[in-house]
Amino acid sequence: MSSTAPPPADLAKGPAGDERLLRTSPLRRLLGRPELGSVVGAVAVFVFFSIVADSFLQTSSFSTVLYAASTIGIMAVPVALLMIGGEFDLSAGVLVTSSALVSSMFSYQMTANVWVGVLVSLLVTLAVGVFNGFLLTRTKLPSFIITLGTFLMLTGLNLGFTKLITGRVSTDSISDMEGFASAKKVFASELVIGDVSLKVTILWWLGLVAVATWVLLRTRFGNWIFAVGGGADAARAVGVPVVKTKIGLYMGVAFAAWISGQHLLFSFDVVQSGEGVGNELIYIIAAVIGGCLITGGYGSAIGSAVGAFIFGMTSKGIVYAEWNPDWFKFFLGAMLLLATLLNAWVRKRAEATR
Repeated sequence: MSSTAPPPADLAKGPAGDERLLRTSPLRRLLGRPELGSVVGAVAVFVFFSIVADSFLQTSSFSTVLYAASTIGIMAVPVALLMIGGEFDLSAGVLVTSSALVSSMFSYQMTANVWVGVLVSLLVTLAVGVFNGFLLTRTKLPSFIITLGTFLMLTGLNLGFTKLITGRVSTDSISDMEGFASAKKVFASELVIGDVSLKVTILWWLGLVAVATWVLLRTRFGNWIFAVGGGADAARAVGVPVVKTKIGLYMGVAFAAWISGQHLLFSFDVVQSGEGVGNELIYIIAAVIGGCLITGGYGSAIGSAVGAFIFGMTSKGIVYAEWNPDWFKFFLGAMLLLATLLNAWVRKRAEATR
């Protein structure tokens, strides 16, 4: 039995034709982008602080905003990919501190070149990511429970090991050790372009956004991420390696935590063992503001970058406006709710126009 393609007139009717053959208007494609709501929000926040804070538009202020955004954005990118894959990681904030502590204490106690400590830290941090992913896929427990347990364990280990080894709640300075200067150039240096000084974390951030966007939109692994987020059982039924995909996503979060941890260490020379608690919520908020759904299967790396940029503008804009910083959490919560509502509305509009 043969079939013929429907005439052009039938294609325009919508349901009667194959929607894969329908021409999509630019407006419809725009409405379907996950980051649309966050871009609108970013423009609104930028205009708002440009009006209420005179120094907000200064070049030096903008570089400070970008730095604040990059410290969140580096982690928000892999957290967004993990959320697209349908999972959470509540240990991401303290894992950053764990990475810095391992690097610092291993280098100092072993009197080794700091690059040895940096590489050991990478291995340990990735191992934590593998542990989270492996335990999640083996036990079938919710990622909330698995990573909450990891969060508590790492919080205790950070404090316990630091006090056991150093006798204090902070590490010893490694600024005079071999390799510190070169490591600082990689993780905590500044680039001067004209009159603007930019932290190297901004380059790390933009690089991760570019790589993550390419992975999501141009690779098979990106298809797997969306598939497992949309439904793990259905993805497994069509041959998607669900276990490997989820472990890989947790390793991505761990890798970003390693980068952030090394920046923390080489920026301040020492690390406080209690840092990082609560930051995991900020990473998730940036991803949600950027268009990621709590239920998984929807979002983008670019959206997470915009969400982090909104965070940077808000945190520094309040300072430049000379407001009480106690209001910051209020604005952050309000933006989270507004962004979630706006993202839901955009998604419904996009589905309605199909």
